[in-house]
Amino acid sequence: MITLLPLKTVTDVAATCRCFHAQREARRLARLFDRAFRPLGLTNTQFSLLMALNQPEPPTISRLAVLLVMDRTSLTAALKPLERQGWVEIAADSQDRRARTVTITAAGVALLRLALPIWRVTHAGLEPAQSAVVTDSTSSIGSVGLATNP
Repeated sequence: MITLLPLKTVTDVAATCRCFHAQREARRLARLFDRAFRPLGLTNTQFSLLMALNQPEPPTISRLAVLLVMDRTSLTAALKPLERQGWVEIAADSQDRRARTVTITAAGVALLRLALPIWRVTHAGLEPAQSAVVTDSTSSIGSVGLATNP
């Protein structure tokens, strides 16, 4: 027979674990934004990917993975539907044929223009406590990906 941890230990961890609370809030926020973007056929993850690609120079998949704090395999899988929709193009990098760059297309930018007002309204509707959680997490860990340049 297995001896389980005491219930008090489990409740203490659940009450104080920042990772648990951040994951739970992230899932809740993801569902909220997914519902908001649904009329456009877009998910919150896809919106974030397209926003990250809206930059003057198309990033390589490796650079984009660092920016989004994702592994390259998961990022590649997440980009496939965007490529099928015609919202991004993936091509060999002109300077390093082994690397692939990801470019947002005109259709992707047009979709962002439609999605941005929805994002603004949804974001403005967040309760102050929710905004504080998001702001606190981005100020402490969110800039790490931006500072790294592989």
